[in-house]
Amino acid sequence: MSQNSMLEPEIQKRVQEWLHPPFDEKTRQEVQELIQQGPEAIRDAFYTSLSFGTGGMRGLMGAGTTRMNQYTVRMATEGLAKYILKQKITNPSVFIGFDSRHHSPFFARQAAEVLALHGIKVYLLKNLRPTPFISFGCRQKKCTAAIMITASHNPAVYNGYKVYWSDGGQVVAPHDTGILQEVQAIGSFQKIKLSSPDDRHIEILDEELDEPYLKAIHPLQLFPEENKRYGKGLKIVYTSLHGTGITLCPLALMDWGFSSIQYVEEQIIPDGDFPTVKFPNPEYKETLSLGIETLLQTEADLLIANDPDADRTGIAVMHHGKACILTGNEVASLCVDHIARTLQERKKLPEMGAFVTTIVSSDLIGTIAKSYGAHCFEVLTGFKYIGELIHLWESSNDGYQFLFGAEESYGFLLGTHSRDKDAIVSSCLISEIALQAKRDGKTLLDRLYGLYQKHGIFREQQLAIDFKPGKEGMDEMASYMSRQRKNPLKAILGKKAVSIEDYKTRIRCDLISGKQEALTLPKSDVLLYRFEDGSKIVVRPSGTEPKIKIYAGVRHHHKQIELGIQECDKKLDELLASMKKELTS
Repeated sequence: MSQNSMLEPEIQKRVQEWLHPPFDEKTRQEVQELIQQGPEAIRDAFYTSLSFGTGGMRGLMGAGTTRMNQYTVRMATEGLAKYILKQKITNPSVFIGFDSRHHSPFFARQAAEVLALHGIKVYLLKNLRPTPFISFGCRQKKCTAAIMITASHNPAVYNGYKVYWSDGGQVVAPHDTGILQEVQAIGSFQKIKLSSPDDRHIEILDEELDEPYLKAIHPLQLFPEENKRYGKGLKIVYTSLHGTGITLCPLALMDWGFSSIQYVEEQIIPDGDFPTVKFPNPEYKETLSLGIETLLQTEADLLIANDPDADRTGIAVMHHGKACILTGNEVASLCVDHIARTLQERKKLPEMGAFVTTIVSSDLIGTIAKSYGAHCFEVLTGFKYIGELIHLWESSNDGYQFLFGAEESYGFLLGTHSRDKDAIVSSCLISEIALQAKRDGKTLLDRLYGLYQKHGIFREQQLAIDFKPGKEGMDEMASYMSRQRKNPLKAILGKKAVSIEDYKTRIRCDLISGKQEALTLPKSDVLLYRFEDGSKIVVRPSGTEPKIKIYAGVRHHHKQIELGIQECDKKLDELLASMKKELTS
């Protein structure tokens, strides 16, 4: 390692460890290849350990402590096993599932064998299933925890590891930090052992929970009779983007009455290479191109695209002969209006009925909810916080009743069968809304414009700023956030900032009155600015990669909706351009 002598001693120590057993020959060879590539390649692979972010553990696949491989999976699972055993739970058990990515079934099996060696019962799925199904399975089997091997919508070179607790929600405090402490205390990979593949603690599950899942979401329909009678009249194009959605989404749609389904044939076969898309993320227009092509060719009403682990839902609608893509905020707003309006008209809207969204999502969501007399709560980014709130309400006397949860990043949840965003039930709900609109001679876009006429035009965009890979980029990102706090924005595009919410200090400062108040949400490295014209900007660094996301939102009243949208979008472009210049200068 002479050419890598400039590396930090801790990194050199890690590299040396990975060049010897218990690491297998293939892994040791990968490390040797990294050494040949030079210090930066080694540093990126070994500068730290994978840790739990808002979505769990996620990284590039390959050799190294920062990468997803059988050893980092074993390490995470060993920590989880030890944490579970410290809880003194009688007959602990863990539910494990996986997606269509390369190595996902293998990583799931590795996790199962680590747990089994500790005497922990494992329910291991035989075949791939969606992420929300794992949350459901955890609850259905009354497990202590659950693991999902997935990198959601990331490119093919990534994989990940999500952990759920007994309520079916992603781990939050104190469990996330407790598991991490156990992982850090292990010290050496040599201490981690595996059970035999046929260990009696491992039970393989085939399709036995599919029907219970479908039965759990069936009663969530608001218009079951109409869906059954008229649902076949809604023409749907569906793509699972080479992922897990194909296992359950078509079955769920047909169960709700939506039987006219045209598939994007090239994309419904699970494939970890995701050969037809660069990024299997339904947020990207190019990812939906094949689906839109099919939508136009078949003159269907609706395109539904699930991401590879089927926890996100992308939507495009046919409107006046054109395919129009809806954003996550727009879909969420339509869902909230549909649920609240229907329940209010039937006089079934609970007095303590509550919608939940995030601080980076559209303000239109809360505006709609409150217009019907419903409550709306905002949480930090990450659906785990929505799941946490559901659990809190169920286990306390607050009295709030969860109605619907939404993230701007295309994640939605109707019902409490799962505690993670669920593209399967969301696809059904959106189809129900589209059918109701069609029966009124409208499209989802018409419905959206109706909301703009009633509440004002709300538009949002975001921008991701990438820093250099590895530790250098993470340090640069941290430095930028530090500068932001020392010199916060006072104005942008000539509009004064009226308040700053710093979730790291958990203080909101009213810049008009000078008053400060404590924020109730957990500590997080996020800054939220509000300006005198009603616009807002949120700056949030990634917890797992060198990237800062900037979210911008504006509100505008205009009699001509399409012209108003153009003006809003122009302003959003200007806001984000100004922020990018400020950030990169």
